[in-house]
Amino acid sequence: MTLPLDKILPARFDHVGSFLRPEYLLTARAQKAKGEINAEQLREVEDRAIKEIIAFQEDVGLKSITDGEFRRTYFHIDFLEQLGGVKTDIPVTIKKPDGSEELAPPVIKVIDKVVHAKNIQLADFEFLKAHVSAGHTPKVTIPSPTMLHFRGGRAGISREAYPELDPQFYDDVAKAYGDELRSLAAAGCTYVQMDDTNLAYLCDDKMRQAALQRGDDPDELPHRYAAFVNKVVAQKPEGMTLAMHLCRGNFKSTHAASGNYEPVAQALLSEMNLDAYFLEYDDDRSGDFKPLRYLPKGKIVVLGLITTKFDTMETKDDIKRRIDQAAQYAPIEQLALSPQCGFSSTVHGNNIAVQAQRNKLRLVIETAQEVWGA
Repeated sequence: MTLPLDKILPARFDHVGSFLRPEYLLTARAQKAKGEINAEQLREVEDRAIKEIIAFQEDVGLKSITDGEFRRTYFHIDFLEQLGGVKTDIPVTIKKPDGSEELAPPVIKVIDKVVHAKNIQLADFEFLKAHVSAGHTPKVTIPSPTMLHFRGGRAGISREAYPELDPQFYDDVAKAYGDELRSLAAAGCTYVQMDDTNLAYLCDDKMRQAALQRGDDPDELPHRYAAFVNKVVAQKPEGMTLAMHLCRGNFKSTHAASGNYEPVAQALLSEMNLDAYFLEYDDDRSGDFKPLRYLPKGKIVVLGLITTKFDTMETKDDIKRRIDQAAQYAPIEQLALSPQCGFSSTVHGNNIAVQAQRNKLRLVIETAQEVWGA
């Protein structure tokens, strides 16, 4: 069921979900890794940090509130490895010649039938909801189901479990995601965002070539993924907003992919039955706004015009100018504003100051209120 336009998002400003971790939380995670504290003790530290980041979000003026992804090391692996039938490996950090670091894509394999073996985000959501003030919407972020295919393609999915991918593999994954959404909805969750790197990667010529070399057609994949995501959307509980964030990579202020959204725009915006899309548009690597012409009525695109990778502050005038450019291709009443990505998609965090994190969020909120009204 499609939500009315004014009910899709809590406000015309939003954020992607993750925040810089406080030093004491990083210390506790290191202690847990060394066996110096146990899981329960780490969770107590996480609880403290999450209460603080909730208060931060409310104080800065946000309406949708996350737990900052403070219980995760990586935005995707921590969720996917808890699905039955899925095996993940820790990503490898690669030192580049210029001294910077790059996060190699994690190995994600489907080794058996995919099932919803347990409620993954339920306890975390219940804690979040219990500490969010009235008038705010607790939001849950989870990785996109396409992660289970794109990383390894056909070779990454057990032929014993799935001799054919269509329809059984896609149906099983969608059922697992549907079970997770239903568990969250039963606890009062009304807003879930799926984070997807794969459609963004299919905008990049090098990534498209890599998909071709492993036997996938990069022109066909976006349409296949649209049908795949729609199997999840078909199980969305009534009254829940289901959004998708397209990420081009976000590790220590680096990115993994570039390219205009044109190769995926029709499948993403016209074919997927989602409520909202968070699209990164913080610099030239994202291309122009012409792909927004595919946005149909009843959906919202949240323009990620403010970078989370660097301290440099954008100006309201520049942001408004770019919103005007976007509005040439999609009605302004179907647009909103956010930072381009999270501030810390992995536990490591971007190379940005805590104060800049606050300043950028205030810039998003104030600009959106001036454009769309308070």
